[in-house]
Amino acid sequence: MGNNEQIVNTKEPYTYERLQDDLKKLKDKYSFLQIETIGESVQKGAIQSVRIGTGQNEVMYSASIHANEYITTNVLMKFIEDFCDAYVRDDDIFEHSAKMIFNTSSIYIVPLLNPDGVELVTGNIREGSQDYMHYKRIADQFPSIPFPSGWKANFNGVDLNLQFPASWTEAREIKFAQGFNRPAPRDFVGFGPLTEPEALAIYNFTLKHNFRLILAYHTQGEVIFWRYANYLPQDSEEIGKIFSKVSGYALSATPPESANAGLKDWFIKQYNRPGYTIEAGLGTNPLPMSQFDKIYNDNLGILVLGSII
Repeated sequence: MGNNEQIVNTKEPYTYERLQDDLKKLKDKYSFLQIETIGESVQKGAIQSVRIGTGQNEVMYSASIHANEYITTNVLMKFIEDFCDAYVRDDDIFEHSAKMIFNTSSIYIVPLLNPDGVELVTGNIREGSQDYMHYKRIADQFPSIPFPSGWKANFNGVDLNLQFPASWTEAREIKFAQGFNRPAPRDFVGFGPLTEPEALAIYNFTLKHNFRLILAYHTQGEVIFWRYANYLPQDSEEIGKIFSKVSGYALSATPPESANAGLKDWFIKQYNRPGYTIEAGLGTNPLPMSQFDKIYNDNLGILVLGSII
């Protein structure tokens, strides 16, 4: 591979294997990257964090907590590669010195939080296999949700973004009332908070750090959700307005039916610091990869400014 060849493919969804392969290639090319396994999925897939930078200002970005929102993994992987490239060339990224950011901040990126679910939605689980039939048995109880394209949950049929201890009981009441009172392709809160290994992995990882801010990447809607309950972390609205300006995304309060038990909700509650759910792109999930360039260009400013704001 020539030194300037791109490692990250932005035309195809990530498989679990290709992600492992690309993380290794990125580490080989950019030895300063720090990659660690922070946990495992139900099916024993490694959940990794990639650290860029050595500075004291810690932030965390995550993607693909929902299986059919897998384009977000490509976004964060492309950002890793572009940042590293700018750093080694002593160049700017979104009009900011990559070297300055590297020295003042540590950006922790969790590019694939739900590897099992993503494997299903991207067609990497063979139809008729034991695992495929496991998913299908759950999905068959919810015939109005297309299968597998409507699958958001993990292997156990638990929606990982309804697993966090921030109004989890309220989330349970809302989702049970909507009929999601058992394992489902989406919107089942689980049998308690943090029962699922993927949610527990990022929860424990967050507790070990001192993140100033987090971004949780989802699709779709071109909207930024920044509130949880009545918490108003210092600068959170101002930062949200900056993100809105550089992305063109609307800054919005979370709809009541989705306003509990999410990763950003728990982060805001736990630390009273800014946390954002970024709903990238427009359309029906999973978004086509043809949207990648627009999504990436819209979000590059958020990804850069999030690390220094």
